[in-house]
Amino acid sequence: MVEIRSFTQSIPQIKYLIKKKLWAQVLFALFVGLLVGLVLGPETGWVEKETAETITDWLSIPANLFLKVIQMIIVPLIFASIIRGLTSSGSLEQLQKIGLGAAVYFVITTAIALTIGIIIATTIEPGNFIDSDLIKESFGIEDLEPVESYNLSIHDIPQSIVGLVPSNPLSSFMSGEMLSIIIFALIVGVAMITLPTKSSRPILDLLESIQDFTMKVVSWAMRLAPFAAFGLMAGIISKVGLSALAGLGAYMATVVAGLFIMMMVYIIIIKFFAKRPLSSTLSTIKEPQLLAFSTSSSAATMPVSIKTAEEKLKVKPKVSQFIIPLGATINMDGTAMYQIIAVFFLAQLFDVNLSFTTIILIALTSLAASIGAPSAPGTGIVILSTILIAAGLPAIGVVLLLGVDRILDMTRTMVNVTGDLTACMFFNKRIKNESPEEQ
Repeated sequence: MVEIRSFTQSIPQIKYLIKKKLWAQVLFALFVGLLVGLVLGPETGWVEKETAETITDWLSIPANLFLKVIQMIIVPLIFASIIRGLTSSGSLEQLQKIGLGAAVYFVITTAIALTIGIIIATTIEPGNFIDSDLIKESFGIEDLEPVESYNLSIHDIPQSIVGLVPSNPLSSFMSGEMLSIIIFALIVGVAMITLPTKSSRPILDLLESIQDFTMKVVSWAMRLAPFAAFGLMAGIISKVGLSALAGLGAYMATVVAGLFIMMMVYIIIIKFFAKRPLSSTLSTIKEPQLLAFSTSSSAATMPVSIKTAEEKLKVKPKVSQFIIPLGATINMDGTAMYQIIAVFFLAQLFDVNLSFTTIILIALTSLAASIGAPSAPGTGIVILSTILIAAGLPAIGVVLLLGVDRILDMTRTMVNVTGDLTACMFFNKRIKNESPEEQ
C-alpha cells in the first residue's frame, strides 16, 4: 500500500498564501479592476476607445501569464495526482469502493444540476425579458442564419465510446484531451495496483516528484492571481460597460438562482450524508470557494482545495488526492447547469421551440461536455458553441453571452469546487463507516 503524504507537508507555499489571505487580495483586485474599467469604458467617455484597448491589453498580461502557466502544468498535475490517488487505495477492492462510487456520484449530481437548470429556465424564461432586436443591434449582429440541428445517430454511440480510449496517449497529452488523459491515467493507475511494490515504487516516486514540482509552479502562478483578476475585470468592464451587463440581468439571475439551488443540494449532502455540522463546515471551505470565485479556475484552486480537505476537514489523503483532481475535470455541476440554461435562454431569445428529443440531446451533450471540460477559465463558453449547434441554434449567439460570462464563470466555478469538496466529505464518511478500524 502506498502512503500519501499530507498535502501541507508537500506544499508549504500554499499555507503561506492562505495565511496572507490570497482570496481577499483577489477580491480587492476585482473591485479595483471594476473601477478602472469604468474609467476606461465607453460610458464615461474620458478615454478614447483605441487608447483604452491599448491600456487593457497591457493590463491583461498578468492574466494571460496566469492562464498560460495553469494550462501548461495542469496535464501532468492531473495525470500524476489521479494515478497516485488510485494507487493509494492499496488494492482493487478498496479502489472499487471509491472509484466506482465516485463515478456514480458525479453522474448523479450532474444529472441533478441539469434537471434544476431545465426547470428554472423553463419557469423564469429569461429570454423573454430582452428585446432581441435591441440586443442584436447593441452587439452589431446582423440577421442570423438558422443552423440545422445536428442529430446523433444510435450507430455513432459505440464508436464514440471506443474513441474515449486514446490510441496514442502522447497525442492526447499534446492536444490537451482531458477526458482521454483521465482514462489513460485510470488504466495506468489500476495496472500499477496489480504490480508488486518493488516494481511500482520507482514510477510512483517519479509521479510524486512530478506532482510536487507541478504544485510548486502552481503556487508561483497563484501569486499572479490578484493582478490577473484586476486585468481581466478592467478589460471586461471597459469593453462592454455596466449597461450591457445590466441588459442581461434576467439571464444572469436565472443562472445564479439555479447555482444557488445546487448549493442547497450540497448542503443537504453535507448535513445528512456526510454528517457534518453546517456552520463550521461552510466556514471552513470559504477559502477555496472565494479563490475559485476570484480565479474562475478549478485547476488553480485545486491545491488549496486539497489542503483544506486534508488539514481543516480532516479528509484522508487517499480520498482528497483522488476525488479533487478527478472532480476538477469531470465533476462540473455548475458548468453543466450554466450550459443548459444558456441554451434555453438563447432559444427563447430567438423564438426557437425545443422539442423533448432536442432537450434530451442537449442534456446528454451538456453532461458529456461538462465531464470532459478543462478546468480553466472561459472553457464553458467555448463548449457552449458545440451544444448550440446540437440544439439547432445559431452558434453566433454565444457572442451575446460574452459580456457576462466572466461573472457567471466565477460563480459556476465556485459551485464546481464546492461540489468537489462535498464529494470528499461524502466519501470520507463512507470509508469511515465501512472501515472503522482505520479511524
